[in-house]
Amino acid sequence: MPQYSVLERILFCNPFFISGKFGLKRKISGKTVLLTGASFGIGESLAFLLAESGAELILVARTAEKLLELQTKIKASGGKAEVFVADLTNEEDLEKIIGFLNSYPKDIDVFVNNAGKSIRRSIFESLDRYHDFQRTMALNYFAPVKLLLHLIPHLENTKGHIINVSAVNVLMIPAPKWAAYQASKTAFDQWMRAVAPELRKKGIITSNVYLPLVRTRMIAPTKAYDKMPAMNAAHVAKIIAGLISKRKGSYQPWWAFWGSLASVLFRTIWERTV
Repeated sequence: MPQYSVLERILFCNPFFISGKFGLKRKISGKTVLLTGASFGIGESLAFLLAESGAELILVARTAEKLLELQTKIKASGGKAEVFVADLTNEEDLEKIIGFLNSYPKDIDVFVNNAGKSIRRSIFESLDRYHDFQRTMALNYFAPVKLLLHLIPHLENTKGHIINVSAVNVLMIPAPKWAAYQASKTAFDQWMRAVAPELRKKGIITSNVYLPLVRTRMIAPTKAYDKMPAMNAAHVAKIIAGLISKRKGSYQPWWAFWGSLASVLFRTIWERTV
C-alpha cells in the first residue's frame, strides 16, 4: 500500500478478494466497461488498471482535456478507450450518452458508477443554496438511475456487473453538515439495494463500495481532512478490480460495522464530534 502511514495500513488493509493482474485479465479482457467520473482520482486509476488488463473502456467525465489525455495514454500503452465528455447533471448530456450507447456495437458488461459530488456545509450556510441539493441529487442519484434504466437490458444480455462507488457514512447515523451529500448517496444506495434481488435473478451482479475518506481532489477543499487518515485512489481501484474479478457483492472497511454501532450508541457524542 503506497504512501500509507502505520495507522492507514491498519485501517485500510487489503480485503481478501483483491486479485493479481492475471486473475483480473482473465475476467475482464475483451469486456466492455462503462466508467463515469473517469478523468481524476479513483476513476483515472481504475481506467489504467482495467485497460492494462484488456478491457474495452467507455470513459465519461466533464473535463474534456483531461479525458482526452487519459485516452491518449491508454491507447499509447496498447489499451482501448472511447471517451464521452458529459455533465451528468445535464439531461441533454444524459440523452446523448444513451444515444451513444444505443449505437455502440457491443453490450455493456460492467458499469462503474464512480462520478459523484461532495458538499460539506452547515444548513445555516445553505439557506439560500437550494442548488446544492439539486446538484448532489442530480449527479449522485438521478444520473445513475437514468443510465441504469437504459443499461439493465444490456447487462441482462451479458450477465453483467454494476458497481456503485459509495461512502461508508451512508451506513452510519447522518452527520452534521453533510445533509446534501449524504441524502443523495443514501438515496442511490437504497435504490441499488432495492433492485439488487430482481437483478440477481437475471444474472446481474451488484456491488456497493463503501469508502471512507479517499485522498482525491473531492476532499481537498475541506482543510480539516489534510491530516486525517485517507485511502489512496490506486488502492481503491484495486479493490474495485477485485470485485469485478471475483464478482463479489460489496466492500466496506473492516471497522465499518463497529463505527456504525458506535454512531448509534454514542449518537450525541458522535454528532458533536463530527
